Amino acid sequence: MTVARNRSRPHPLPLELRWDARSPLPARWVLPDGARPPVPVRSNKVPLDFTAGMRTLCEDVVARCEPLRHVHMPRVLVTFTPSRNRSRYGLQARVTPLRFRDGALTRRHGPTDYQVQRFFVNGHEMLYVLTFCLPRFIDQPFHEKLITVFHELYHVAPEFDGDLRRHPGRYTVHSHSKDQYDERMAELVDAYLARHPDPSKFEFLRASYRELWDAHGGITGVVVPRPKLLPVGVVSRQVAARNHGSGAE
Repeated sequence: MTVARNRSRPHPLPLELRWDARSPLPARWVLPDGARPPVPVRSNKVPLDFTAGMRTLCEDVVARCEPLRHVHMPRVLVTFTPSRNRSRYGLQARVTPLRFRDGALTRRHGPTDYQVQRFFVNGHEMLYVLTFCLPRFIDQPFHEKLITVFHELYHVAPEFDGDLRRHPGRYTVHSHSKDQYDERMAELVDAYLARHPDPSKFEFLRASYRELWDAHGGITGVVVPRPKLLPVGVVSRQVAARNHGSGAE
């Protein structure tokens, strides 16, 4: 998440963003960097809603994978962000928590209390934003794509409270070894594939970006702003110092 700087603005950023039938989630074409949106043509092809496909896949994954069954997908917003170039290397995906440690809504830093923007879809509050970097993610090998999916879902805290899973020790996000973390995810992927009765759930991930585009006449997905960290209150320096001394966040 990003911190909103205290610059003079005629309209401050909202603490809540809401989408529903009257104000639907924004969608856009998945295009290579610098490409222009396609000109609509008459076709019987329906563009692939990639984020909808990923949501369906993630719902299936968490239902079949015991270590991920704590993930409640109705409260996870699945989106994409455009990759800045066509390199295969770089960000593939990320999961953004919409709460602080232990699910707290606010956190104090110095004399200021901060809150993460709250996202609501059809009246339901989201606790995480799962974002795929496209088209880069689509052009990864099939197995690597699934490892990335499991990798990001595993970051979700077991309590499903809007915080990330925290490992003991210094490296709280990926434990002491990211390679071992991904090896564990690869094992989960292999088990998921080995006993899956319906490969159609993930078959679209076998295709490259160009193959998907040609097959469907286009690729679209949901895009939302990255949640901002906003100041919501200021306490006196004396109170802030006292709280800091007592170990409060």
